[in-house]
Amino acid sequence: MPSEARTTRLVIVESPSKAKTIAGYLGPDYLVEASIGHVRDLPKNADEVPEQYKGEPWARLGVDVDNGFHPLYVISADRKQQIAKLKKLAREVDEVFLATDEDREGEAIAWHLLETIKPKVPVHRMVFHEITRPAIQAAVANPRQIDQNLVDAQEARRILDRLYGYEVSPVLWKKVMPKLSAGRVQSVATRIVVERERQRMAFRTAEYWDINALLAVQGQIEGPRQFNATLIALNGDRIATGKDFEPTTGRLKPGAAVVQLDEGGARGLAARLEGQNFTVTRVEEKPYRRRPYAPFITSTLQQEAARKLRMSSAQAMRTAQRLYENGYITYMRTDSVNLSETAIAAARRQIAELYGERSVPPEPRRYTGKVKNAQEAHEAIRPAGDSFRTPAEVANELSGDEFRLYELIWRRTVASQMTDAVGNSISVRIRAVSSAQEEADFGATGKTITDPGFLRAYVESSDDENAEAEDAERRLPNLVKDQPLTADELAAAGHHTSPPARYTEASLVKAMEELGIGRPSTYASIMQTIQDRGYVEKRGQALIPTFIAFAVVNLMETHYPRLVDYGFTAAMENDLDGIAGGDHASLDFLTSFYFGSQTAGADDVIARSGGLRKMVTENLTAIDARLINSIPLFDDEQGRHIVVRVGRYGPYLQRQDPGATEEQTNDPSNRVSIPEGVAPDELTPEKVEELFLGGGGERSLGDDPATNEPVLLKSGRFGPYVQSGERRGSLFSSQSPSTLTLEQAIKLLSLPRLVGKDPEGNEIIAKNGRYGPYVQRGTDSRSLASEDQLFTVTLDEALALLAAPKTRGRAAAKPPLREMGPDPVTEKPMVIKDGRFGPYVTDGEFNASLRRDQTPEELTIEQASEMLAEKRAKGPAPKKRTAKKAPAKAAADKAPAKKAAAKKATPAKKTAAKKATPAKKAPAKKAAPAKAAASAE
Repeated sequence: MPSEARTTRLVIVESPSKAKTIAGYLGPDYLVEASIGHVRDLPKNADEVPEQYKGEPWARLGVDVDNGFHPLYVISADRKQQIAKLKKLAREVDEVFLATDEDREGEAIAWHLLETIKPKVPVHRMVFHEITRPAIQAAVANPRQIDQNLVDAQEARRILDRLYGYEVSPVLWKKVMPKLSAGRVQSVATRIVVERERQRMAFRTAEYWDINALLAVQGQIEGPRQFNATLIALNGDRIATGKDFEPTTGRLKPGAAVVQLDEGGARGLAARLEGQNFTVTRVEEKPYRRRPYAPFITSTLQQEAARKLRMSSAQAMRTAQRLYENGYITYMRTDSVNLSETAIAAARRQIAELYGERSVPPEPRRYTGKVKNAQEAHEAIRPAGDSFRTPAEVANELSGDEFRLYELIWRRTVASQMTDAVGNSISVRIRAVSSAQEEADFGATGKTITDPGFLRAYVESSDDENAEAEDAERRLPNLVKDQPLTADELAAAGHHTSPPARYTEASLVKAMEELGIGRPSTYASIMQTIQDRGYVEKRGQALIPTFIAFAVVNLMETHYPRLVDYGFTAAMENDLDGIAGGDHASLDFLTSFYFGSQTAGADDVIARSGGLRKMVTENLTAIDARLINSIPLFDDEQGRHIVVRVGRYGPYLQRQDPGATEEQTNDPSNRVSIPEGVAPDELTPEKVEELFLGGGGERSLGDDPATNEPVLLKSGRFGPYVQSGERRGSLFSSQSPSTLTLEQAIKLLSLPRLVGKDPEGNEIIAKNGRYGPYVQRGTDSRSLASEDQLFTVTLDEALALLAAPKTRGRAAAKPPLREMGPDPVTEKPMVIKDGRFGPYVTDGEFNASLRRDQTPEELTIEQASEMLAEKRAKGPAPKKRTAKKAPAKAAADKAPAKKAAAKKATPAKKTAAKKATPAKKAPAKKAAPAKAAASAE
């Protein structure tokens, strides 16, 4: 009897690793193959446009805008072989299952596969949220059809981004620099970062003081006897804190009814409070309760992976992708905080097993998402399966980043279903009357946690590294009203206001999410794009906009403000959501955006003005390239405007005297390149003056009365120096070019100084060298304790120094000036030390000198981490080697290779290295439009 024919099925997924995992869950009747991502897309350049379309006016766009925005799809060259294989397999099976991800991108890939392979057998759409045996078997048993609304939404998004990028990017090429790109989301993300840097540039620091008191309870008590309190009011008026100052002026905000103490006032008040009685005037106790955090969505996973694990957005998503494809977690691109009933039951069981029944709330917790425009119908990110595996259970299977990220997801998921953390918070007011009858009020707060609840499993981190963790306790003594206290210590404390922190990838994703800009599937790629395009650079965790980003944002804000408007960009996301839900037609949406609409609402400026195409073509002549590429900084002491220009070969500074001619303004002494690594907010008046001195400029300090020769302040390879005639002298480490006086310069020019002669007639000279001040007799020398001693050391003191034996080996190490704690990036301990050339921060491997405007007391952890990150990026200093003299011919043979290496340097690097003015360089070749357009999205 003939055997019954078997039904064979082809399952197509996106990645080979996913295919391997799923194949293990299906029987021999299933062939599982990968499409290897997208199989079709719009042409990337002119070479990919099919021959029959090359003459069409819309071919450069890849979209026939005059015929219903019909897209021209081409199969990627590196996918043709795989498509041929899938076509062959589709002819050999009885059914095809399209098992791509269940989001808009995955739905579109499934549709493209259907359109490309054109199977002759039944086709089903197979969807799942996790790659486990039950989930895969359920997906096979319950297939659906392709959701055309999701496909239309993805196609509309792709066309929209192509039109935006290909129409706006050429404007940037013409008005800013070749090969730049604009994008619907990337341009807005860049604007967010630039706006933060503008705030930092406009920021003016303010100083304010208060008093810290170490108070003690009299007599014997249980628990802590001492606690800290801070001065909060004086004679009933609140003491000023950082929030009371204008960030752009450094002055108190208008109407702020506060007392601003300076150093003298704070120290004087502290002295007048010494020995006075302190009394508790108020004790307020409130119950403390904290609900668990919602399970992870894409954005919060990226944020916490950055804070806790120091992963970039791209690194976090790559790691999560591997965990998903290998069956450890559910789908990682989601903005839903929902958990399935199965997942909730699994979490509650595990909580009872690991933390006890008391940690399980009576009812399961349900969460509501706060993300604008949330649209994906997935679960939150959680461990896969009906029973979660603990980190200990997967420790032998996962390692490195995968294990750390899995543990993070597991902890967050379990914590989301645990009981609240509860305790008590206490606020105490204490008053003392000074010897001058001033009423000084101090405040202290405490927190005790009686039941940590979910905090046993998970504590969320903060972008503010100085913020207190939520599970931290601050215990106070048991205090009651009218209780007497004594002040064991009273110390005046000075503070400086700080500029807003730069964005990190985590905080930028959070800001975009709050504004409704971008989607879970795009956050990581946007973070990468703005860095790859040269708009943002990373220093440690911080994102710093480049000067090119400033120019691009200037152009967009001035001439196309709607295209980088946060509300408008979020509204476009809403429109795309409407298409995905079947409420809007993609053709109407694209037509209104590109060609305009007479019926557009009052807020749709682009549609009412004739659409994107008209906007970028008609307004082109109105764009003043010089104005767009100029970033005003400030006026210097001579009243000259200091401006950053973004030139073809990199950014440079220019000084402009309001009354100067164009020829005078363009004089080389009024231009200087900005070295790589200088952030926009670091261009302070002092830094600008230093750069101009190093760029060939000089400043006259006056004439030397002894010689009548001019004394000039200059800068050379080893820093600023003074010169008069043939005499030169380097500035001391404690001196600044901006404050150097003629008298100080003349003293510098007096070095080296003849101190005297020893009994044998040998001269003793006081000199300032590379390693600091010293006295010298012949070949013998001894160091001086300070630079001032160069002018004051006497002959007897010099002879005594020279008579003392030289110190062999290293002297005893000085204690650090300050211990800063672990580096957020490397977790190595950072300390500030006093070096030969001034204070520096070190992690034991790399050292970074503090700038003149930085002090060991005020340097923040963020600044220290960024400085060390810069040093790490440059790598260790090369070891000095004794060079062997090469034969003349060999040296000549090597010359071309050196020239070739020099040619590979980027234009910006050449400019910074040679310090040449941009005007003197030959123009760079323009990129071919078709190839340049490939980078526009």
